[in-house]
Amino acid sequence: MWGIIPAAGQGTRIQPLAFSKELLPVGVRREGGTERPRAVSEYLVERLGLGGATKVCFVISPHKADILRYFGDRVAGVDFAYVVQPRAAGLCDALFRALPLISPDEPVAVGLPDTIWFPEDGLARLPDHRFSFLTFPVDAPQHFDAVVADADGRIREIQVKAPAPSSHWIWGAFKMPGHVFHELHALWLEREREDEYLGTLVNAWMARGGEAWNAPHGTGYVDVGTLHGYREAQRLLGSSEPAG
Repeated sequence: MWGIIPAAGQGTRIQPLAFSKELLPVGVRREGGTERPRAVSEYLVERLGLGGATKVCFVISPHKADILRYFGDRVAGVDFAYVVQPRAAGLCDALFRALPLISPDEPVAVGLPDTIWFPEDGLARLPDHRFSFLTFPVDAPQHFDAVVADADGRIREIQVKAPAPSSHWIWGAFKMPGHVFHELHALWLEREREDEYLGTLVNAWMARGGEAWNAPHGTGYVDVGTLHGYREAQRLLGSSEPAG
């Protein structure tokens, strides 16, 4: 299974930094009794691996070679590949830069590199055979993409940064079969690449008969891309990470 990490954004909400925002130190990693700072994107790499990914594609901008230097070609049994998004053009454009690597017969998982969420094995709870969103309850869903689902878990709508969303559950990661990834790309091209946000594209795909499912297994979610989120992540990690 492939994991895709869209990491080409400029991180304007938390600048100035002397490095890519995906390398912002948050928490620590303990190795053989030694502690070292842990880059925020390491949490997502770990969660993708727990979810079944053996290969991860970072989508980076031309100015983010520090991510390549940091991770190299392999970490903890996960192989890395890198593709370039020449300019910031939205999440859909970033994700589909990885399309040549993704076989229609292979599942793919996606997360956002400046987020930290729990449980760590959340993606492992999603099936490989259908399009599922791992969702989390938050206090301010208007800042995210709210997921509206029926009683059976079928998603009816993704409300993209709606001022008054009808759900307090937001998506933080997702998994899908490779053929669905290719179907979404074909629809994106048909719609003349007008979708910047994934939610609007998925809504159009569902309107044509596609099915996406809600997986409300998330217990904690923090966007580290703001100073407030960074402080909240430190608090969340302090209460969630095991000692030693």
